[in-house]
Amino acid sequence: MKKQNNGLRVNHRIRVPQVRVIAPDGEQLGVLDTSEALRQASEVYNLDLIEVSPFAKPPVCKIMDFGKYKYQQKKKSQEAKKNQNIIVVKEIKLRPNTDSHDLNVKTKHIDRFVKEGNKVKVTVRFRGREVVHADIGRVALDRIIANLGDDVLLEQEPKLEGKNMTMVLAPRQK
Repeated sequence: MKKQNNGLRVNHRIRVPQVRVIAPDGEQLGVLDTSEALRQASEVYNLDLIEVSPFAKPPVCKIMDFGKYKYQQKKKSQEAKKNQNIIVVKEIKLRPNTDSHDLNVKTKHIDRFVKEGNKVKVTVRFRGREVVHADIGRVALDRIIANLGDDVLLEQEPKLEGKNMTMVLAPRQK
């Protein structure tokens, strides 16, 4: 039993009447009947006929080894995966009555995270009736922004959601 090949049509699975054919060396063979293209692929080149662009009019097929084609596609996807940029969101939590020294230490952590290229979510957590004095939490967040200066971009303004006040900081693009 042949393995599933992710919707790729190869050889006799190509059901359209005519296809545009590309030879193994990259030369255009033109628009051929599918049966003729299959015959050339198997008899002349001893390779497979692979549909590389199914939505073109007529579909584009290339004569090449199917195993080699799968290997090339796998390498392309691995290369694309390697080059993508992953953004991590770090979180720093504090309380409205956090001491100034502790606030400075947390600010240094935020600065380090931002310099590493990560986003930082800063959360001030209120307990009990502290939520009535949300302005104290806002002052703490404003101090953090002032201490960090122009190194960071304020991506989300501080806002109160339930008993938490959050803001999101991101690295400034240079």
